[in-house]
Amino acid sequence: MAHGKRMKAARDGLDRERAYPVQEAVKLVKDRAKAKFDETIEIALNLGVDPRHADQMVRGMVQLPKGSGKTVRVGVFARGAKADEANAAGADVVGAEDLAERIQGGDIPFDRCVATPDMMAVVGKLGKILGPRGLMPNPKLGSVTQDVAEAVKSAKGGQVEFRVEKAGIIHVGVGKASFSEDDIVTNVRALANAVNKAKPSGAKGTYMKKVSISSSQGPGVKVDIASLLGT
Repeated sequence: MAHGKRMKAARDGLDRERAYPVQEAVKLVKDRAKAKFDETIEIALNLGVDPRHADQMVRGMVQLPKGSGKTVRVGVFARGAKADEANAAGADVVGAEDLAERIQGGDIPFDRCVATPDMMAVVGKLGKILGPRGLMPNPKLGSVTQDVAEAVKSAKGGQVEFRVEKAGIIHVGVGKASFSEDDIVTNVRALANAVNKAKPSGAKGTYMKKVSISSSQGPGVKVDIASLLGT
């Protein structure tokens, strides 16, 4: 099987038990990204938290300094002058009740959703549709805001959300295999530092237990946490 052979070749020369300094880990991942498409570089952080407890939830937004490499479609719930601001900032779709109707009909034309505070009565009714997809605007994440132009520009410019899953793992795309090593390292560090700063009050013991990076179809490479956080 071609995929199996490629994975075996990609694992050659990798010490599966070793945690590599971040620069070296990125080089190993980048060198092994051999797919025919521009693979996404992903980071997985294993945290010492139990997200079933509210005081151990880890969630936030971070601006990747070198961009995400992804084209993000941004939808904005706004009226009047705020709708005009959103359009001018490059939003892909802007609306109010008309946009809510589209979503209720099964058409979700965006990857990120922003809303002005006065639109939350309309958006709130879409919670069952947008919530499970992680698309519900949230004031804590800056997606419920009067400054819709800034929110649109941030989303388009490489802002990503991180959120811990049930097993205590955060999984985020931090660039593309075509990025330079230094750009990937810069993004990886920005994400890791944002997660580190978001340490919740209920976290006990070791917070950041294990970190690995990989490309979409490549093997995971363990990262030395001290080198990642710049300590």
